Amino acid sequence: MKVLVTGGCGFIGTNVCLFHLKHKDEVVCIDNLYRKGVEFNLKLLKNFSNFKFYKIDIRDKKKIENVFKQYKFDIIYHLAAQVAVTLSVENPVEDFEINVLGTLNLLEATRKYQPESFFIFSSTNKVYGGMENLKIKVKNEKYYLVDYPNGIDENFNLDFHSPYGCSKGAAEQYVRDYARIYNLKTIVFRQSCIYGPYQFGMVDQGWIAYFCIQALLDKEITIYGDGKQVRDVLYIDDLIKAYWLAYKNNKKVKGEIFNIGGGKNNTVGILEFIKYLEKKLDKKINYRFAPWRPGDQKYFVSDNKKLRKILNWYPRIDLNSGFEKLLSWLKTHIKYFI
Repeated sequence: MKVLVTGGCGFIGTNVCLFHLKHKDEVVCIDNLYRKGVEFNLKLLKNFSNFKFYKIDIRDKKKIENVFKQYKFDIIYHLAAQVAVTLSVENPVEDFEINVLGTLNLLEATRKYQPESFFIFSSTNKVYGGMENLKIKVKNEKYYLVDYPNGIDENFNLDFHSPYGCSKGAAEQYVRDYARIYNLKTIVFRQSCIYGPYQFGMVDQGWIAYFCIQALLDKEITIYGDGKQVRDVLYIDDLIKAYWLAYKNNKKVKGEIFNIGGGKNNTVGILEFIKYLEKKLDKKINYRFAPWRPGDQKYFVSDNKKLRKILNWYPRIDLNSGFEKLLSWLKTHIKYFI
């Protein structure tokens, strides 16, 4: 099997590459090496003889097409993206170019040269916007939705709100319509908070890893908003399991969009997680509050019922086990974060 992974040196991309490399598949990775930590991940991946790397920005249509002319891919994982709301606000044009134009370049290359490939696109729950009109209450320093006890499903209205939400929402619509118009085998995953090893979390993205890193290094944590926000969290291995199940059942899921996250049984509040870390690490954690980010949801939990119905997928790794795995990996690799 041959697979292409865009953004293959990032957090999710590295884990996807490792999954296939360990199964002896040939992995072709495209990455512009812009993100912090990608050099470490690339060094690890280069240890595998079945790994090939191309330093390419997905905005470069010609270079993308050159790669597509060289290989015949079974799966294309499009994971490369601009992923921070704050950076999208600072530079909305660049955010658009990476997330929309970059995705269109990948879809066009697939249509021209790899029409039989299975195309997986990594989207975000941010396409639902701030969801400000929902009835929200507070209990134990945590928000919760009164009318959606099982979380948000795919039928919920889209309301992008931020430049990041706009670019990812536009990109996922292209991905879906390339299935409907050009008969490509594409799928969209609207992902909640994914976490796990090889994640170099930053203040504006990858908050679970960021909180852990700051706590281990005795550095201050920045919380956007009031800290009562609630998210469902999903360990990376469970996400990759969903990717693989989708590929194995590609006729069932062609052109579909799925919400995916830890679900109602794997939710955690921002302040609640800090208290967890304080207890786990036996130390006081310093944090400060910053203004809310545009479109930041007070509460988001993914209703995974569509995925469970079609692919019999559900999270296997609970949040306590997942947090233990992440902390263990970070402690072993903490020197890379100093």
